[in-house]
Amino acid sequence: MRGFWTVIHRWLGLATALFLIVAGLTGAVISWDHQIDDWLNSDLYEVDSRGPFRTPFALADAVEAADPRVQVSYLSLSFEEGHSAVFFVRPRIDPATGQPHRLDYNQVFVDPVTAEIRGRRDSAAVSFSRENLMPFLRKLHYTLHVPALWGQDRIGYWIMGTVALVWLVDSFVALYLTTPRRPRPALPHRTPAGWWTRWKPAWLVRRGVGGYKLNFDLHRAGGLWTWALVIVIAFTSFSLNLYREVFHPLLSLVSKTTPGPAAGRTLAPLGSVVAPRVDFEEAVRIARDEAARRGWTTPPAGAFYNGRAGFYNISFWDRAAHDTADGMDLSNLYLDGQDGRIIGSNQPWHGTAADVFAQLQLPLHSGRILGLPGRILMSFMGLAVAGLAGGGLVIWSRKRRARLLQLRRRRDIALAPS
Repeated sequence: MRGFWTVIHRWLGLATALFLIVAGLTGAVISWDHQIDDWLNSDLYEVDSRGPFRTPFALADAVEAADPRVQVSYLSLSFEEGHSAVFFVRPRIDPATGQPHRLDYNQVFVDPVTAEIRGRRDSAAVSFSRENLMPFLRKLHYTLHVPALWGQDRIGYWIMGTVALVWLVDSFVALYLTTPRRPRPALPHRTPAGWWTRWKPAWLVRRGVGGYKLNFDLHRAGGLWTWALVIVIAFTSFSLNLYREVFHPLLSLVSKTTPGPAAGRTLAPLGSVVAPRVDFEEAVRIARDEAARRGWTTPPAGAFYNGRAGFYNISFWDRAAHDTADGMDLSNLYLDGQDGRIIGSNQPWHGTAADVFAQLQLPLHSGRILGLPGRILMSFMGLAVAGLAGGGLVIWSRKRRARLLQLRRRRDIALAPS
């Protein structure tokens, strides 16, 4: 039986190793994506002007006036002195072709005092340039930059979610393989060693060994010491990437869940948008009034129009405290883009047990549930995951080389003249 599970571990590990190396290394970096991005692109994020801020809607008008081909899809609602306001845009339909305009950017940085356009970039670009490095790594982590195919824009999420599910299963297989074998019958005058005593060497790295043995010990002991965190990361990777397709439907089978804002809505084809009848300003006003009625004290920080599903998402969070928060500081109100009615909401620690469990997935995955120490821990775990996957590849390579050498020797013996 152990031999069977060893083969399973080998092939599951080989199937996921390269994906885990990429995900681990990028995850270690994007734990600090905002800070690194700000540092790399201070010319985009920092402004010298001081004074009263323009309204978000005036800034959105300035973005669209600067390029009539674009339509704002996300706008910042709260600003910080000395920092740009960030907007996302989508292309309008070109009347000449009936197709969306071709744009080389989707993100715009605006001075909130003067409405000056500070810069633009394509956050979905495959590029190692200074401007695009952090958005590139973030998207690589979640989707591998797999493009939309066959009318689907979630293929990259499906791949990484499947890898996470295989990794989750393989982690339990790996744990089983570290446990001690059944002991041989002890001699009459000896007491057999206890189970924990026989398992203890698997948790240790032997001294004075090198090469293959050292790598094997690091792979096994490292996997044991980080196993609980690996399970959390693997499970949340699966739940986040396959949320719509697998996680939420399964969760709904075992506990009551609140339907999301897109439930029951027909998505527009890729590249097209359901035109709203309610504009951003009206949607934000309705959301502010509803938030006040519910007793929410956190200010609205961002507004996004989901063009394919036809609804607004107004987010409430404290921008200044967000980087040190526990990840459960974001509330949302969802409004129908046609009539402005409230179609859903999401408030941390509110809802059914299943709702709260779903809310915890991203804070757990990012480590933000523990604040700053959690983010540091997840950076370390990203490097550890990449190291464990790389160590597994080395072990497989060495064993494969030894098997091939043994087969070659047997063949040479068989062909040697007697």
